[in-house]
Amino acid sequence: MLLRNRILALCSALTLFCWPATAQAAKPKVRAITAFVRLDRAQYRAQIAEALVALRSAKSAFESAGYEVQTIRISTQPFPEYIRGLQHEEALAFFRALDQLAQKENFDIAIGPAMLADEDDARMAALLGETIQQTTILNGSIVVASEAGVHWNAVRAAASLIKTLSERTSRSQGNFRFAATALLPTDTPFYPGSYHLGPGKQLAIGLESANVVAEVFSVTQSPATARDALIDALGEHARLVESVARAVAMSTGWQFLGLDLSPAPLKDVSIGAALENFTRARIGSPGTLTAAALITEALRAIPVKRAGYNGLMLPVLEDSRLALRWSEGALGLDELLSYSAVCGTGLDVVPLPGDVSLLQLGRIIGDVATLAVKLRKPLSARLLPVAGKKPGERTEFDDPFLVNAVLQPLN
Repeated sequence: MLLRNRILALCSALTLFCWPATAQAAKPKVRAITAFVRLDRAQYRAQIAEALVALRSAKSAFESAGYEVQTIRISTQPFPEYIRGLQHEEALAFFRALDQLAQKENFDIAIGPAMLADEDDARMAALLGETIQQTTILNGSIVVASEAGVHWNAVRAAASLIKTLSERTSRSQGNFRFAATALLPTDTPFYPGSYHLGPGKQLAIGLESANVVAEVFSVTQSPATARDALIDALGEHARLVESVARAVAMSTGWQFLGLDLSPAPLKDVSIGAALENFTRARIGSPGTLTAAALITEALRAIPVKRAGYNGLMLPVLEDSRLALRWSEGALGLDELLSYSAVCGTGLDVVPLPGDVSLLQLGRIIGDVATLAVKLRKPLSARLLPVAGKKPGERTEFDDPFLVNAVLQPLN
């Protein structure tokens, strides 16, 4: 009750964003409330139960403040740490039990990177592949670059894992729960690259705010005006969300780590449409890079505590307009990499023909890793080769977060 009263007081102070007066204004959703847990295999059920109390309290608080919450999530430290000492089949059994718990309690979970350093055991990458094949919810990653440079052993391991998942999971969807990440900071709320190295009992928030960007870009094509308007529109929501998160932290005793302001899209809530609102042309036309840079500049100017990417996301198959432009051939790997120079996530949810080779996958991942190292910024590669499908054919994914698209040839 005390937390609810605090939230209502915040809403009263910011009536403009909590009551019907804002019905005509675009409002973001909370895509993810992510709890970071330093998992101990001997007491993981109690740890997860404790995290769920905090997560559900946060969900209730955001809903009281007028924000729809899409998912609650738990992220752990790299999983090789907490399966140490288990035989191969024992580790898989543990992960299946963890997956069943996540299904029962309705939360998502990321088990961290199979390889954090380039000298780490590549067998953990193979174990991650088997884990994803045998579960429905667990997410994982491999770190393919750090401040020290590109991790070429990890690049090869990631390519092999992607190829395996494309061939051994239904509709080749397993790669939706895997990413090769480069210079991604710990404690990002967005999946699948999320992981944790701290003490646990910490929270971060990720927003779905592509609709806010689309609304701002629909009324002005002046770069300076658009930037300032976006700072104002997203900033007001970000400050309220931060206030709610801090109230939750005070109430639950969990530490608030920050917001990832990346304007995540979801199908018709489209960042692709937002970019086209600004350029008045298809993505890939002149001006697209400028619009991408404007969004990133605006996000960085909003004075809230940050966690994660905090850059423009262009997840091709999670965005109806991006998927359409991919199908038309207007958007490809080269364009996405060029936009990554000024935005956030690299190559995200990109469909590829099933006959893509290990060498080609390694080179694509290596390009993302090299760009991240060169620019000293977080990027990732979430690639979805579709077994048995050729260029010109359409994907047949069956997932509420994915849009299907026509496969394009690799140059």
